[in-house]
Amino acid sequence: MTIPIDGFLEAVVRGATPLAFAALGELVAERSGVINLGLEGAIVCGALASLVATVAFGPSAGLLAGGSAGLCIGLIFAFFVLVLRAQQIIVGAAVSILGLGLSATVHRALTGGGASAIHVATLPELRIPFLADIPIIGPALFSQSLPTYILYALFPLVAYALYRTIGGVVLRAAGEHPPAVIAAGHSPAKVQFMALCVCGFLAGVGGATLVVAQTGTFSDGMSAGRGFIAVAVVALGRWRPVGVLLGVLLFGSASALQFLAQSLGWNVPYNIVLAAPYVLTLLAMAALRGSGSAPAALGRALNRSASLV
Repeated sequence: MTIPIDGFLEAVVRGATPLAFAALGELVAERSGVINLGLEGAIVCGALASLVATVAFGPSAGLLAGGSAGLCIGLIFAFFVLVLRAQQIIVGAAVSILGLGLSATVHRALTGGGASAIHVATLPELRIPFLADIPIIGPALFSQSLPTYILYALFPLVAYALYRTIGGVVLRAAGEHPPAVIAAGHSPAKVQFMALCVCGFLAGVGGATLVVAQTGTFSDGMSAGRGFIAVAVVALGRWRPVGVLLGVLLFGSASALQFLAQSLGWNVPYNIVLAAPYVLTLLAMAALRGSGSAPAALGRALNRSASLV
């Protein structure tokens, strides 16, 4: 039996897309010096918001609504971390729990206790002529939905912004040595605030992608740990855009094992296949420990003189 390589690669890209949005947002946040464990809440709230907006206005509006919901969650996280200067890890965990609980409660209210799921139209696949005809990789890379193509532009854009612009230098300096940012006439807190807004919005778009580009419905907890995996992927990628891209593709490859197992008729327990992405991520983290250095000020609260208020 031949391995359906085209379908496998397509499944890899598909599985990596929602995670990639969240991981790219987390990269921006962590380079500014903030660990945002609230990603899980932003993803799941973005997914639910996209469902509601898609019912009313269509899947394109669902993407924007998902990003807006993620942004709101990011603002909540930013308020506690930057204004109240609370501990980042604790706030992140609380925000994720808040998002999971809030989304489940609202979803059950919308469906009358969860008796029936709401289904919506999904974004169509956009096939790029000629490029989609390239053997093996063409159908996987160039016959995807809109969010995937947005990612193709976002990764080089973020890389350019981080390493080739003054704003990127200031953001990275905020994550390394906040007093230097103050000496240069900038506010580290404002830099981190903007980074968290970007992080929340992208995580929400990742959640929206699950609904409007893949499943067409919402289920409680459908983020399925992607927010926490995104944090691990950023560390796995050594806090660089290229490394993050490779990390999300690794996760996507593990997720695509489900497709491969079904296609080849492997007699593998379903739960093992579902656990593969998380196990593989943990193994990769263990194998590459110490291979990269985190931003020096990552996770540290700013001094009162550098806070927003």
